[in-house]
Amino acid sequence: MKKTALFLFLFISAYPVFASQDSLIIPIYRQLFHDRIDSEQIELDKQDGKKDDFITATNKPEVNVIITEIMTRRIDELQVIVEKDSAIKTNNEKVRYLSYIENLVKGYRAGIKSKEINPALAPLFIENFANAMKANIAGEHIAPLLNAAQYPIAKLLAEIFSDNIDYEENKKIIYKKYCSLNPDKILQTITPFIDEPFADSLIVVSCKFNPTAVYTRAQAPASTLGILVHRNNHPVVKAVVALSQTPNALLYFPFLDDILKGKKTIESIKPFIGEDGVGYDSVGYYKLLVKTEIDYYTRMTKAPKDTPIAMFGTNGLRETLKNKANQHFITPINILHDLSNINKRMASTDSLSAVELYYMMVMGENEIYTSSFKHSFSRMIQRLGKTPGTDTLLLTVHFDFFKKFIKMAANYNKLDEFLSYMPKENSEVLMRGFIANLDNTGSLEDAIDVADSYSSITDSSLQITILKYIAENEARCVKENNSRGKTIYGLLRTIFLSANPDNKIDLTAALGIPSIFEIENKDLRDDSGRIIQQVYWYGDKDGKTFFPSFINSFSTREWTITALPEWYEIKSKKGKVWIYANRPLDNDNNLDDSAQIHLNSYLSEKGLYPAVIIHRGHSYWLPRTIKRMSGYAKIVMLGSCGGYKNLNDIIKVNPDANIISTKEIGSGDINRPIINYLNQTFEAGDKLVWKDMWVSLTRLFENDPSRSVRESWDNYIPPYKNLGAIFLKGYNNLKQEE
Repeated sequence: MKKTALFLFLFISAYPVFASQDSLIIPIYRQLFHDRIDSEQIELDKQDGKKDDFITATNKPEVNVIITEIMTRRIDELQVIVEKDSAIKTNNEKVRYLSYIENLVKGYRAGIKSKEINPALAPLFIENFANAMKANIAGEHIAPLLNAAQYPIAKLLAEIFSDNIDYEENKKIIYKKYCSLNPDKILQTITPFIDEPFADSLIVVSCKFNPTAVYTRAQAPASTLGILVHRNNHPVVKAVVALSQTPNALLYFPFLDDILKGKKTIESIKPFIGEDGVGYDSVGYYKLLVKTEIDYYTRMTKAPKDTPIAMFGTNGLRETLKNKANQHFITPINILHDLSNINKRMASTDSLSAVELYYMMVMGENEIYTSSFKHSFSRMIQRLGKTPGTDTLLLTVHFDFFKKFIKMAANYNKLDEFLSYMPKENSEVLMRGFIANLDNTGSLEDAIDVADSYSSITDSSLQITILKYIAENEARCVKENNSRGKTIYGLLRTIFLSANPDNKIDLTAALGIPSIFEIENKDLRDDSGRIIQQVYWYGDKDGKTFFPSFINSFSTREWTITALPEWYEIKSKKGKVWIYANRPLDNDNNLDDSAQIHLNSYLSEKGLYPAVIIHRGHSYWLPRTIKRMSGYAKIVMLGSCGGYKNLNDIIKVNPDANIISTKEIGSGDINRPIINYLNQTFEAGDKLVWKDMWVSLTRLFENDPSRSVRESWDNYIPPYKNLGAIFLKGYNNLKQEE
């Protein structure tokens, strides 16, 4: 940050000092236009919530000082230039340039509010504006300036200087910059530019980014975009156009790169896909996907590195591999989870190799049941032969998804067994790799996987080893002055050490986050003393099956139950606990979706903000629940959270939420006692202590006659053991403080 501050300071220092606006006599007939600029500066000042002659646009005070200087003094100096420049001859011209300055401040203010503009770019905005204004006054082109500028700067300048002689050319420059940043938006926006020389090259960019979208346009060859796509001579686009005329084309997409390189042909793939709905070989197709995944991943990781076309994105290799793993193997295994005959339950995987089972498990991370994973894991080990070598397995897949697999193995208590099938020195190298480079990825997903894994490891020697590697990486980052790495590894070390009570680490104090061990009753109540809960139900088979028992779990002696067309209102007769649950209306007709929208609108209108959110549905419904959360939740209860993205989104919306989750889909037999415990605590006005709750419920479920209930309870994770969520909260808090 010091480098950034110095950089900005040098920009300011380079500016010449002009006469103060106060020493300039402004004609009365132009004073209004100066006042309008001043008003925009005041609005910019007030954007942080107060008018104090200081613009707080970032969380870096030293940068805010520079922004304040730039957007006040330098803007004032530009006004002086307009008044004094003899090249701006008439009153109307001076008014026009003053309006340009007003639009600059207004555009900058709107951009930082919408987060489309980095506030720290203020010096570059002013410098580029001053140069563009000078060129425009002289009747010169500003296209070279726009070409050299960053997109948000160039865009704003092109909008401001709409009278420049290059206006039409400027629009093209801005559009090309936009496309380079948003390749996914090319097809939606290119129509006004289809006759430009660059249109064909942009279609190539779009095709490489999302060939499925180009395929869709190619299916309508007579349309404007269809003509544009069909006229393209690039091999990639031509291949996609050819596929658009092939039956079941989307099933060929994952192999597009190999088709272009001549490694595969449509005819060689067709036996697995079939034709006219006949002859589809689900197992053979999946095996081909796995083989291609290994080949493509190897290309991405070994020099010279390249990313195959259609590796990612809609209908890409990864997405298709995930869909087929779930469709053909994981779903059939999950459905038969009550079947005692394991061979019959696992029959869909009979022809899969160890490698294919490995990919099936990692691709099904968000859907696979605990028992399904454990049986699949056992089969994978069996198929490695009489002397299984799990290190050899990882070498075969070139360590593709190995961090994800280690996390899953730890969560399902299989990591120790997995490591036992390789030499000790190899297992140590593997765990070093699991911990390494968490600071070099584009997201926090790997770090959260490490955090979640640690909470499931019971082997004390392995815990010590992991802590050792964490400390080594933290020391490396300190030595390299790597702030991101220091934050990530420092957080992990603190959180892991806190898992041992003997270390007496208070995470609330250490990380600056709310307590993960307890919640005061008063902190859940709104201004009227109510604890508002919202339960999201979905109208699939499971939702319709379990909703009646959910409603019936509330005794009319203790609760007032009101059935409405789209939801239920359930209010306690003591303790002011109000529960709102939408009906699981038919999902095929989006009636459950409408019910949730209408319920949310009702709650908002009545000023009812849920402090407790309960998600009753599969993990694939969770993004919809998250999207509808009001942001006031202190407790969020859900089934499988669906991985890093959903966890990140939950905490982004509800930064103080305590999260209860499970490694598999939530069980009604487990959820009801949890909800009952919560409600009894709420009604009594007691503090909610998670450890006490877990001890009480563990006693209850240990005595349950159902083995599946006992096993399911073991997979529920209390907030104080949800280390991934704790890490994410701590990281977000520390970054805000920087």
